Amino acid sequence: MGRLVHFEIHVDDMERAKKFYGEVFGWRFEDWSEYAGMPYFGAVTGEDSELGINGALMKRQSPPPEANQPLNGFACTMGVEDYDATEAKIMSNGGKVALPKYALPGMAWQGYYIDTEGNIFGIHQPDENAK
Repeated sequence: MGRLVHFEIHVDDMERAKKFYGEVFGWRFEDWSEYAGMPYFGAVTGEDSELGINGALMKRQSPPPEANQPLNGFACTMGVEDYDATEAKIMSNGGKVALPKYALPGMAWQGYYIDTEGNIFGIHQPDENAK
């Protein structure tokens, strides 16, 4: 099987993106630009003992998608412990709502947001009482 082992988020302003993901999700960043030959920062998204993957922020190589275009690529979804608190962090750090919070009945709360670079991502809080 081809298991997902890494992700890349394309960004226009590296410092702004690092601040956004660092403030909202607590990610740490390592400069891997020398290896990539372009601005490229590894995103450490959690401890090695936790389920999940690490990824990177990379300098966008072409114009960003325009508003209201369909998603062209993958949408990464981050697991969170407190949906509403995470949404507040997203909004206070310059993010916007793409698809408001909704219930996956009996499973979780889900929603989608737009980061400071125009990328769509999701957040997911498990909750068997969601309805």
